[in-house]
Amino acid sequence: MSYKDETLIFEEDKIYYSTEGETFEVMMDWESSIMEASANYICSNGGDVLEIGFGMGISANYIQANSINSHTIVECHPQILEKAKTWAADKPNVTIIEGEWFDIKDSLSTYDGVFYDTFGENDWSKFGDNISSLVKTGTKVTWWNNNPNATTIHNINGVTYEIIYVDPPSNNYFNSKKYYMPKKEY
Repeated sequence: MSYKDETLIFEEDKIYYSTEGETFEVMMDWESSIMEASANYICSNGGDVLEIGFGMGISANYIQANSINSHTIVECHPQILEKAKTWAADKPNVTIIEGEWFDIKDSLSTYDGVFYDTFGENDWSKFGDNISSLVKTGTKVTWWNNNPNATTIHNINGVTYEIIYVDPPSNNYFNSKKYYMPKKEY
């Protein structure tokens, strides 16, 4: 079963699902400082922002707190998609697009800031191989970095990293005290 077919459980501090006796956290609220730093970085040019993956809406709220023209969100999970639509109902500069980002990438525009934070992605090279079609000159891009060090699984050159200190509870996707936020300007 693919991630988007899983029935998610929403709690105040996390989104998760259970399958075959194992729990998989999709997103947790301890990521807030990472989401804030990511949003501030990608919004530093203002303009048009692309967010791939909505999750709990933490980064979306931080993106909206910046001075931007438009905010496009791509989300594939039907339950999260409904939450994103409800969240965006009173935000005229937000466009919600349903689907897998890779399947709809050719219909997207180019952006001044891009944040990529998906769950259940099987081919990590897709983002690195395709990001250049979504950016303008000077675009700021960052993504969720599962690695507990300054490396990227997306094979993107010229990346710098900002260290963000975090204190996550034990979970299935990130258990380090240091988060290395990738920064790439195109």
